[in-house]
Amino acid sequence: MELLKPLFEPYACNAGVTVLRQGEAADYLYLVISGAVEMTYKPYDGIPITISHVEKDGLFGWSAVVGSEKYTSSAIAIENIEALRVLGSDLRKLCLDHPEAGKEILERLASSVSSRVQDAQEQVKSILKQGMKNK
Repeated sequence: MELLKPLFEPYACNAGVTVLRQGEAADYLYLVISGAVEMTYKPYDGIPITISHVEKDGLFGWSAVVGSEKYTSSAIAIENIEALRVLGSDLRKLCLDHPEAGKEILERLASSVSSRVQDAQEQVKSILKQGMKNK
Protein backbone atom coordinates (compact mmCIF):
# COMPACT_ATOMS: atom_id res chain seq x y z
CA MET A 1 0.00 0.00 0.00
CA GLU A 2 2.85 2.38 0.77
CA LEU A 3 4.19 1.87 -2.75
CA LEU A 4 0.79 2.58 -4.31
CA LYS A 5 -0.30 5.56 -2.21
CA PRO A 6 1.89 8.23 -3.89
CA LEU A 7 0.78 7.15 -7.37
CA PHE A 8 -2.94 7.82 -6.83
CA GLU A 9 -4.74 11.16 -7.20
CA PRO A 10 -8.29 12.05 -6.19
CA TYR A 11 -11.02 12.21 -8.82
CA ALA A 12 -14.64 13.34 -8.40
CA CYS A 13 -17.59 13.98 -10.72
CA ASN A 14 -21.35 14.26 -10.70
CA ALA A 15 -23.84 11.69 -11.93
CA GLY A 16 -24.23 11.80 -15.70
CA VAL A 17 -20.58 12.51 -16.46
CA THR A 18 -18.79 10.18 -18.86
CA VAL A 19 -15.62 9.36 -16.92
CA LEU A 20 -13.98 7.48 -19.76
CA ARG A 21 -15.12 6.84 -23.29
CA GLN A 22 -14.66 3.75 -25.44
CA GLY A 23 -12.01 4.49 -28.09
CA GLU A 24 -10.28 7.32 -26.18
CA ALA A 25 -6.71 7.12 -24.91
CA ALA A 26 -6.49 4.63 -22.02
CA ASP A 27 -4.58 6.56 -19.38
CA TYR A 28 -6.10 5.94 -15.94
CA LEU A 29 -7.25 3.09 -13.74
CA TYR A 30 -9.95 4.17 -11.24
CA LEU A 31 -10.78 2.89 -7.75
CA VAL A 32 -14.30 3.87 -6.67
CA ILE A 33 -14.46 5.25 -3.11
CA SER A 34 -18.16 6.14 -3.28
CA GLY A 35 -20.84 6.24 -5.95
CA ALA A 36 -21.20 4.03 -9.01
CA VAL A 37 -20.47 3.93 -12.73
CA GLU A 38 -22.15 2.00 -15.51
CA MET A 39 -19.74 0.24 -17.86
CA THR A 40 -20.97 0.05 -21.46
CA TYR A 41 -19.63 -1.44 -24.66
CA LYS A 42 -20.83 -0.32 -28.08
CA PRO A 43 -20.35 -2.72 -30.96
CA TYR A 44 -19.60 -0.90 -34.21
CA ASP A 45 -22.96 -2.00 -35.62
CA GLY A 46 -25.21 -1.90 -32.60
CA ILE A 47 -26.47 -0.09 -29.57
CA PRO A 48 -24.42 0.21 -26.36
CA ILE A 49 -24.63 -2.79 -24.02
CA THR A 50 -24.36 -2.37 -20.26
CA ILE A 51 -21.53 -4.65 -19.18
CA SER A 52 -21.66 -4.01 -15.45
CA HIS A 53 -21.95 -1.51 -12.65
CA VAL A 54 -18.85 -0.65 -10.64
CA GLU A 55 -19.44 0.51 -7.08
CA LYS A 56 -17.46 1.18 -3.89
CA ASP A 57 -14.06 -0.56 -3.88
CA GLY A 58 -14.49 -1.53 -7.54
CA LEU A 59 -12.00 -0.85 -10.32
CA PHE A 60 -12.53 0.36 -13.87
CA GLY A 61 -10.30 1.60 -16.67
CA TRP A 62 -8.13 -1.51 -16.58
CA SER A 63 -7.22 -1.05 -20.26
CA ALA A 64 -4.72 1.54 -19.03
CA VAL A 65 -2.95 -1.05 -16.93
CA VAL A 66 -2.55 -3.69 -19.63
CA GLY A 67 -1.03 -1.12 -21.97
CA SER A 68 -3.96 -0.80 -24.39
CA GLU A 69 -3.85 2.43 -26.33
CA LYS A 70 -7.60 2.95 -26.06
CA TYR A 71 -10.37 2.12 -23.60
CA THR A 72 -12.47 -0.82 -24.75
CA SER A 73 -15.61 0.39 -22.97
CA SER A 74 -17.13 3.56 -21.53
CA ALA A 75 -17.80 4.44 -17.89
CA ILE A 76 -20.70 6.77 -17.07
CA ALA A 77 -21.30 7.98 -13.54
CA ILE A 78 -24.78 6.89 -12.43
CA GLU A 79 -24.20 8.43 -9.00
CA ASN A 80 -21.85 11.17 -7.84
CA ILE A 81 -18.37 9.64 -7.85
CA GLU A 82 -15.47 9.96 -5.50
CA ALA A 83 -12.52 7.91 -6.67
CA LEU A 84 -8.79 7.58 -6.77
CA ARG A 85 -7.05 7.19 -10.09
CA VAL A 86 -3.58 6.14 -11.17
CA LEU A 87 -1.81 6.39 -14.49
CA GLY A 88 -1.56 2.93 -16.02
CA SER A 89 2.03 3.62 -17.04
CA ASP A 90 2.96 4.39 -13.40
CA LEU A 91 1.26 1.23 -12.18
CA ARG A 92 3.01 -0.90 -14.82
CA LYS A 93 6.36 0.58 -13.80
CA LEU A 94 5.66 -0.19 -10.13
CA CYS A 95 4.85 -3.80 -11.07
CA LEU A 96 8.15 -4.13 -12.92
CA ASP A 97 10.17 -2.47 -10.15
CA HIS A 98 8.46 -4.46 -7.35
CA PRO A 99 7.51 -7.91 -8.73
CA GLU A 100 5.89 -9.25 -5.54
CA ALA A 101 3.61 -6.24 -5.18
CA GLY A 102 3.00 -6.35 -8.93
CA LYS A 103 1.82 -9.95 -8.75
CA GLU A 104 -0.75 -9.09 -6.06
CA ILE A 105 -1.98 -6.05 -8.00
CA LEU A 106 -2.38 -8.02 -11.23
CA GLU A 107 -4.25 -10.84 -9.46
CA ARG A 108 -6.75 -8.35 -8.06
CA LEU A 109 -7.21 -6.69 -11.44
CA ALA A 110 -7.77 -10.04 -13.13
CA SER A 111 -10.43 -10.95 -10.58
CA SER A 112 -12.26 -7.65 -11.17
CA VAL A 113 -12.15 -7.99 -14.96
CA SER A 114 -13.30 -11.62 -15.07
CA SER A 115 -16.52 -10.84 -13.19
CA ARG A 116 -17.36 -8.06 -15.67
CA VAL A 117 -16.82 -10.34 -18.65
CA GLN A 118 -19.15 -12.94 -17.16
CA ASP A 119 -21.82 -10.26 -16.58
CA ALA A 120 -21.51 -9.11 -20.21
CA GLN A 121 -21.87 -12.65 -21.53
CA GLU A 122 -25.10 -13.10 -19.56
CA GLN A 123 -26.50 -9.84 -20.89
CA VAL A 124 -25.67 -10.76 -24.50
CA LYS A 125 -27.39 -14.14 -24.03
CA SER A 126 -30.47 -12.36 -22.70
CA ILE A 127 -30.56 -9.94 -25.65
CA LEU A 128 -30.21 -12.81 -28.13
CA LYS A 129 -32.98 -14.81 -26.46
CA GLN A 130 -35.27 -11.78 -26.52
CA GLY A 131 -34.50 -11.20 -30.21
CA MET A 132 -35.38 -14.81 -31.02
CA LYS A 133 -38.73 -14.47 -29.25
CA ASN A 134 -39.58 -11.33 -31.24
CA LYS A 135 -39.23 -13.08 -34.63
